[in-house]
Amino acid sequence: MNVLISGSSGLIGSALASFLAAGGHSVGRLVRRAGPSGGAEVFWDPQAGLLDPARLEGFDGVVHLAGDSIAEGRWTEQKKRRLLDSRVKGTRLLSEALSRTQRPPRVMVCASAIGYYGNRGAELLREDSPPGSLFLSRLCREWEEAAEPARRKGIRVVHLRFGVVLSALGGALAKMLFPFRMGLGGRIGSGEQYMSWIAIDDVLGVALHALTTESLRGPANAVTPSPVTNSEFTRTLGRVLGRPTVFPMPAFAARLAFGEMADELLLASARVDPAKLRDSGYRFQYPDLEPALRHLLGGARA
Repeated sequence: MNVLISGSSGLIGSALASFLAAGGHSVGRLVRRAGPSGGAEVFWDPQAGLLDPARLEGFDGVVHLAGDSIAEGRWTEQKKRRLLDSRVKGTRLLSEALSRTQRPPRVMVCASAIGYYGNRGAELLREDSPPGSLFLSRLCREWEEAAEPARRKGIRVVHLRFGVVLSALGGALAKMLFPFRMGLGGRIGSGEQYMSWIAIDDVLGVALHALTTESLRGPANAVTPSPVTNSEFTRTLGRVLGRPTVFPMPAFAARLAFGEMADELLLASARVDPAKLRDSGYRFQYPDLEPALRHLLGGARA
């Protein structure tokens, strides 16, 4: 396949580009560098609405991952606007440009997130569960709706609703490693909130599965079938690292440190089931947390 990737410099995008290339696929990149693009690079500017549909001809699939980082910086109103704009404007621009191509790609795989469901306690959430009422719920809903021009063109659109992506190279796990290795890790809030997660290896496998599985379309929960509570995650990570986990972060402290983001990313509970991935035949490489962490962290104690 000839695959175009947006957000190719990010944690998932850079790994996916290497993974696809190693599998014999051709990879193009949407880039924001000023001036004309060359080779396998296609220039775009989502904020200015610049993307030449002619440069999108010839791609078999598109993986759209670009967007402002959700976990970086406090959620001021300005930051929340950037989060919305970077995802909704970018997705709409790309899907509209794809809809104007003479030979559109067969599939567009778009990132989304389990933030769609909001804070739902222990309720088991599948792709047909209604959205929540949090800011992230609104963001994910508008993000997914922005791909409508591609759907109308007849392009198969898949929205991968990612849970917590585990990688030692970035994201939530990488940020946890220093305090946990220092013996300063602990549960957050009550620890009863569910964390639905996925190892980076399965992120890559799921993306390829979405690109190549004709029956898969619409939202698909990109999480393992084994969600854990925050307390379970904390104990497991401590066990893998050989460190105690006796320093909890109370909910009020999380809110002081992170503001609104604490309630939506750290304290919210989403127990999510990957029903559509399972039904479409995907088999997880790392369905259980402890083997996944041992693999990601090299199997050795710090």
